[in-house]
Amino acid sequence: MTDFLQLAQSRYSCRAFTDQPVEPSKVDVLLEAAVAAPTAVDRQPWHAWVVQSPEAAERLAACTRFSFGAKTFVVVGARPEEAWVRKYDNRNFADVDASIVATHVMLAAHDLGLGTTWVGHFDAPALAEAFPEMAGYDLIAIFPLGYPAPGPEGGPSARHTERRAQDELVTRL
Repeated sequence: MTDFLQLAQSRYSCRAFTDQPVEPSKVDVLLEAAVAAPTAVDRQPWHAWVVQSPEAAERLAACTRFSFGAKTFVVVGARPEEAWVRKYDNRNFADVDASIVATHVMLAAHDLGLGTTWVGHFDAPALAEAFPEMAGYDLIAIFPLGYPAPGPEGGPSARHTERRAQDELVTRL
C-alpha cells in the first residue's frame, strides 16, 4: 500500500514538456492500465484514442488551449448506451467508468516517469468534429503526455500539497 500512496501523493499536473518523444512501449503500458480498470458490471463502455501524428495533434490543440505543447495525447470517452444503468434512479455510469479508466491512465503515466494532466476544458463538439471516430462518445478527458520540462512549469504547482484535512472530507459512521 505504501508504494501506491507514494505514487498517488507524488503525481502532479504537469503543464510543460520536453521535446523527448514518448516511447510507444510506454503508451502501450498506459493502455494496458486502462484495460485493467474496473467498470460497472464490466460493461467497459469506454474508448481511448491515442493522438500522436503531428497533424492530429494540431487538430486536437485547436479544440483546447490546454495542450501544453505535448506531442502525444490520450483522449478518453464513453458511450452512454453501452453503460450500466442503476435501476433505482436510472443513473448512467458511463462517465464514472470513463473517469476510472482515465485515472488509471493518469497514474500509470506518472509511474512510467511521464507527465500529464487531466484536461477537462475542451470543446467536445469541436473535438468530435475534428475526429469523426469520437462522435457518439461522451468525451471525458484529454491527457497530454510527455516528459516533464525542467523548472516550475514542468513541476507541481505551488498548491500541489495543499489539501483539506481528512476529517473535513470524510465522515465515519
